[in-house]
Amino acid sequence: MTIRTKLIRTNVVFMSALAASAALAACSLKAPATSEPQPSATSASSSTGSAEPGVTGARQLTFPDRFIKAGEAYFSPDAKRIVFQAIEVPEGEESPADFYAMFVCDVVRDASGDITGVTNIRRVSPKGSANTCGWFHPTDPNRLLFASTVGAPTAENTPGYQRGTSRYRWAFPPETRIVEVDLRQADGSAASLKPLEGDGKAYVAEGSWSPDGRHLLFCSLESGDGDLYVHDLKTGKRTAIVTAPGYDGGPFFSPDAKKICYRSDRNRDNLLQVFVADLVYGPDGAITGITNETQLTSNEHVNWCPFFRPDGKTLVYATSEIGHRNYEIFEIVLPTRAGEEPVRRRVTESEGADVLPVFSPDGTWLLWTGQRHEGRSSQLYVGKYRDQGASAAPTSK
Repeated sequence: MTIRTKLIRTNVVFMSALAASAALAACSLKAPATSEPQPSATSASSSTGSAEPGVTGARQLTFPDRFIKAGEAYFSPDAKRIVFQAIEVPEGEESPADFYAMFVCDVVRDASGDITGVTNIRRVSPKGSANTCGWFHPTDPNRLLFASTVGAPTAENTPGYQRGTSRYRWAFPPETRIVEVDLRQADGSAASLKPLEGDGKAYVAEGSWSPDGRHLLFCSLESGDGDLYVHDLKTGKRTAIVTAPGYDGGPFFSPDAKKICYRSDRNRDNLLQVFVADLVYGPDGAITGITNETQLTSNEHVNWCPFFRPDGKTLVYATSEIGHRNYEIFEIVLPTRAGEEPVRRRVTESEGADVLPVFSPDGTWLLWTGQRHEGRSSQLYVGKYRDQGASAAPTSK
């Protein structure tokens, strides 16, 4: 997950992991353009009849008849909408566009409150642009940020990753910056976007607002590595908080804004590991750095896309522990005392990769990107989260 030639991995295991994660739309930009916004609906279909350790009633929300692939989805704070990136099926004999577009849809529920599908799917990114990493404002569900090149990437040799002669290329265009859109005025045009972070000279993405909306947390590749920054939207100050060697990315705030989680190839061993750290605040409430950085996984697997449970007690993530062709979602119970071993447990158990897990704001639902249906294209899935409590025994990292 690097953009500089010097950072491209040669290790076969890591290359397989990158190919799998790239195919699953993990903050990647390569994908086809989109049609004009239009209302549409899909009804969820059950994907498995077997019980899984940490999720029940898994069901598919997007389908190959509309999207060649879709992924990296997040709920709005009121859980009425979902943002995701996707490759739309082109009309007629048109070829798919080259990059992912950003979409928003409404969640459909039955009388009991169960999610049964999505509707009113519309594109909010400009045609021809490369887009990734959407995120809703924590208090205003009409405000949305995502990373975008806004126009078509212009670099002839865009840094990125490509495996062999595969048509897919995981690209990191330097024009990528973080923008905001008001969904009440979104029309898929560049004029509807407000710049938040990035100058178009280096890839800036993987952004999210703090729970109070004051800080923007994001990854920048301006140094050649992936480093983590916060932008204080109240004062305008920009602060680097994780600048260790290697690619540190995919950061999120904990629900109480006291911690962040992220993944890193810190060890330069061609693997990814999950980290958490405590945030340090100044007397004025501004984030000034991190402390007590803790590595939660330390193994021979690729562990990535961590996301906190709403109560902050656990986080979910995807791992190659079961196999690089069948990524699964695991959960870690966060230690509460010094020296305490993390409790790690499996959440999903199905043929086909399951990655990029996120919770609904109330913790009832788990939303993720999966390949568990016929055809194995990446699509959105949702299921009811099942808390396994403290029954799982501590395991090795």
